[in-house]
Amino acid sequence: MANQNPSTGAGNITKFEITSNKGGKSIDISGGVQEYRYYESVMSNHITATATYLETGNDQDGASKGVLDDLPIRGGEKTQIQVNDASQEQNRIELPNGLYVNRIRNAIPGTQQEMYYIDFASKEYFLNEQSRVLKRYEGKISDNVDTILRDVLKTTGQVDIDETSIEYNFYGNNRKPFYIVTWLASKSVPKKGQGKIGGFLFFQTRDGLFFKSIDELFGQESTKKFIYNNTGETPAEYDANIVSYSIGSDIELDQQLIMGAYNNRSIFFDVFNFDYKEIKFDIEEQEGEAETAGKDYINVNKEFINNPSRVFNHLMDYGVNPRGSGDEQLSNYKQGTDPIPNFDAQQTMVQTIMRYNQMFTVQTNIVIPGDFSIKAGDIVECDFPDVESKKERDKNKQTGGKYMVAHVCHRVTPEETFTSLGLVRDSFGKKGGF
Repeated sequence: MANQNPSTGAGNITKFEITSNKGGKSIDISGGVQEYRYYESVMSNHITATATYLETGNDQDGASKGVLDDLPIRGGEKTQIQVNDASQEQNRIELPNGLYVNRIRNAIPGTQQEMYYIDFASKEYFLNEQSRVLKRYEGKISDNVDTILRDVLKTTGQVDIDETSIEYNFYGNNRKPFYIVTWLASKSVPKKGQGKIGGFLFFQTRDGLFFKSIDELFGQESTKKFIYNNTGETPAEYDANIVSYSIGSDIELDQQLIMGAYNNRSIFFDVFNFDYKEIKFDIEEQEGEAETAGKDYINVNKEFINNPSRVFNHLMDYGVNPRGSGDEQLSNYKQGTDPIPNFDAQQTMVQTIMRYNQMFTVQTNIVIPGDFSIKAGDIVECDFPDVESKKERDKNKQTGGKYMVAHVCHRVTPEETFTSLGLVRDSFGKKGGF
């Protein structure tokens, strides 16, 4: 693994151009940007950014001439922003479709200068507000997600979708595309791996929109490797030193029990046949099936997971929104074809809910020298010191290993550049031993 020698030195805002909605006038305000923060998250379906701007511009007569009124900025202005980190490779943040001004806030006026914050969002965020899903859809969820994002939302960026294994029929009901796709993510099971474990995430990075299986994300190879030490030197096999870190949570047993993360019971009522079915879920049954970050998937006292800690109730939707056109549905009914559930909740619902809970079993926040190549959904490896009395601490064998980047914030100022990562994992230890 190549050592990139990232630096916390000043990044370089090479371009910060805002184009007026009226007349197409453009102004580059990079010289007045005091701080720029760029955000991505696997829990967010759009990108955001914030710039702290200080302006002191004057016209030829010496009168104050601010960008807000001179351009003017009124909302929705397109921007082209190019920001490099301080590494040798000078990784760049740049969106092909640019970002758009969402709002101006917290203006601090003065006679000679004015400071305010400019919030930006991706184009898809605003497209979503003026789009509605109206049609009826049937077939594979992944196919319908692709259709909604391309034909309804009309995104012009990349769309990366993992294939799903089940079919589901639904109506758009005049909902917004982001709402529908996020809703479908909770019903999706990946085709790869015979679709054993459900759970998808819908999010956006600078590369485009992603509809990805949690298992597929955890199954990726790591892109970066970081270490926390006191020497100030980065070993050859690592990409950077961790500047600081904090553990958000290792595990909260009471909350996991409340959510039924380890053992639960589900009752599925079949109102068509006046019958019900009871299914028990035990996390030990999933061990070996789910793609995990570490080797220790279950790390609690089995005394507390022997019995269900939560009960789910679900009405099976037999005969609801059957496949085919009206004539086909009528033909099947006349032939006495037994109805089938539209959504196979018995096989997917509980597993999906549990997968979302397990994904956040371990939460760690780290700060590293600015590395703008890292995106939400990436897999990174981290090594932390073992808490013991040795002068040269050993690596912690439980907290070290793979983490998924759930949240990322790239921050650049005229003096320094940092990247903050919110990391999550569903298990402890390293796969394949230490």
